[in-house]
Amino acid sequence: MTETFQVRLASAYLTAKEKVIELGFAPEIDWQYNLSFGDLTESLFLREAAWVILSSGMRESVVSAKFPIVSRAFYGWGSARTIVRRKAACRQKALCAVGHEGKIESIIYVAEEIDRKGFPEVKELLARYGVEYILKFPYMGPATSLHLAKNIGLSVVKPDRHLLRVTKITGYETPEAMCNAIAGVIGDKISVIDLVIWRYATLHRNYLSHFSI
Repeated sequence: MTETFQVRLASAYLTAKEKVIELGFAPEIDWQYNLSFGDLTESLFLREAAWVILSSGMRESVVSAKFPIVSRAFYGWGSARTIVRRKAACRQKALCAVGHEGKIESIIYVAEEIDRKGFPEVKELLARYGVEYILKFPYMGPATSLHLAKNIGLSVVKPDRHLLRVTKITGYETPEAMCNAIAGVIGDKISVIDLVIWRYATLHRNYLSHFSI
């Protein structure tokens, strides 16, 4: 891509970012911007893993409505050991909110992995292998593993359908390549660029025309 094209794409991104902020999503952008893998704790990893597992095939609004109940069922994600020791109670309470046994069992599996290895080792594996390690967990496929990686502060892009469509019309081979091109001009983290484009797409039906440059 030419430098002029990259500048036009970056300009389109900045306009989209302004619109997203105007519509009240600045805290979402700030959250992603301030995410640091170094700050990841056991509790945060349990919470984000559960969120991504539940989000598989489920609308964000549905997950948001049910997540507080699931969090209470899992003792507020306080520790993997508490969840493992009380997993029967966790399972029963969580299934009252989310009637999907496979997803609830997957959340318990994550807690069991942490309880077996200890969180310092799990964090080291995440740092060393990233998505490759995340893929071992149930309900973590090519897209969801990247979703979790992004949510815990790793520098990745989730290739959801909106990002893939924008990537196609802008002529890049991958969403990561497109986000890196914008980052090269603007300086935003690629995970933030990913988030802005995704959120803009959820808010504007004509988002593809906006990025047709």
